[in-house]
Amino acid sequence: MSKYGQYCPVAQALEILGDRWTLLIIRDMLTGTTHFNDMERGLPGISRALLTKRLRQLQQVGLIEKHSRASGRQTTEYHLTPAGQDLEGVIGALLWWGATWAFGDPSADKLDPLLLMWWMRNRVNADQLPQGRTVVEFRFHGAKNETYWLVLKPEDVTLCLTDPGYEIDLLVTADLATFFKLWLGRISYTDALRDDDVDVEGSPRLVRAFPRWFAWSPAAPVVQRVRAGAAAQ
Repeated sequence: MSKYGQYCPVAQALEILGDRWTLLIIRDMLTGTTHFNDMERGLPGISRALLTKRLRQLQQVGLIEKHSRASGRQTTEYHLTPAGQDLEGVIGALLWWGATWAFGDPSADKLDPLLLMWWMRNRVNADQLPQGRTVVEFRFHGAKNETYWLVLKPEDVTLCLTDPGYEIDLLVTADLATFFKLWLGRISYTDALRDDDVDVEGSPRLVRAFPRWFAWSPAAPVVQRVRAGAAAQ
């Protein structure tokens, strides 16, 4: 951790929180991520060694706790302490500031379709899904041309990187940059469909229901309020 040599609450907070990846780990834990592998998938670019180091540092300063559970097999979970949970306001302030001053259209180097699909997998509204199994194929074009599948059940959601072999119920074809903007709240679902940058094919019932299957990004409501405020000025 960086040391600033200043007897100041801001400086001492930054000695704990200022290292790369630390606040993004806290961000993901605030939205419910507790397992090491899930953290790694949600933070592409971090090495396992560095993630291990950051988690150990956060334990040492009392922001997270490590718990072992025996549920068929031994599993390890990380949970925020009250001090860690109290960072929700800090993350919220950074979100608002970023949406207001630092959040334009995405550049190609920020368009990771696998990360987008992982976010979607974690934000499914299980109570809105049809009974049984629903398979959605996503074909992205733009910065990267890649295909993914979500196998959706009310009790379980699986992200597949290869064809799972089931009949496809919905086909989503989208410009990758547009879908990122849709996910983060920079454009509406209606606008994305109208501009032909996102197309959803399947039975009319499933097509109508598709946008309700996802909670979309936790950042989207803030981005939408910021954009609405800017438009009103």
